[in-house]
Amino acid sequence: MAYAFPPAWIPTLPIRGTSDAFPVRRIYCVGRNYADHAVEMGHDPDKEPPFFFQKNPDNLVLTGEFPYPSATEDVHHEIELVVALAKGGTDIAAEAALDHVFGYAVGLDMTRRDLQAGAKKLGRPWEIAKAFEKSAPITEIVPASAIGHPSAGAITLSVNGEMRQSGDLAQMIWKTGEVIAHLSGLFELAPGDLIMTGTPAGVGAVHRGDRLVGEIAGVGRLEVRVV
Repeated sequence: MAYAFPPAWIPTLPIRGTSDAFPVRRIYCVGRNYADHAVEMGHDPDKEPPFFFQKNPDNLVLTGEFPYPSATEDVHHEIELVVALAKGGTDIAAEAALDHVFGYAVGLDMTRRDLQAGAKKLGRPWEIAKAFEKSAPITEIVPASAIGHPSAGAITLSVNGEMRQSGDLAQMIWKTGEVIAHLSGLFELAPGDLIMTGTPAGVGAVHRGDRLVGEIAGVGRLEVRVV
């Protein structure tokens, strides 16, 4: 069989301590998974079923540069713990969910906030705000076999040396195992899936020339320049 044109490349992430690459299948994102962020976005922080949106695998960027996108004047940073799956399935039990995790990374869910606000007002999907090119800067994956499954620890982001976001993984409303379990009831998960688990309060605008530094204790450090 011949292709009508060359097939798209497979997005991959490096794995700490090995020359192997992690092939990325899908990117799921959890919305409003920290109570303080829910409040700052004008929502009730009481625990409710998690909701999800997606980015595209080719939105990943590993170069350390985030090109300021078109069609917006208000791009926000959102620092997040990223979960990388080694096993998939449907209706995964929460108590068994961590057995499906390959490792973890530090990621940014860059968001065209003005376009998101417009979509919310009209009751439309968020893709134009979330799934644009280069919207997911991310670090290498660190295997769970090396660090375990982080459930607590500082998650921070600074812009030009000024702290913007500062929280703790323990503040997640839905924990990693619960997120995987709930998501597997909606989609059939598979090896190569990434899950961005939400962001703490302090999200804000970035501008060309800004230097972003995100860190999650025990997981890694992400440095990004807005260009």
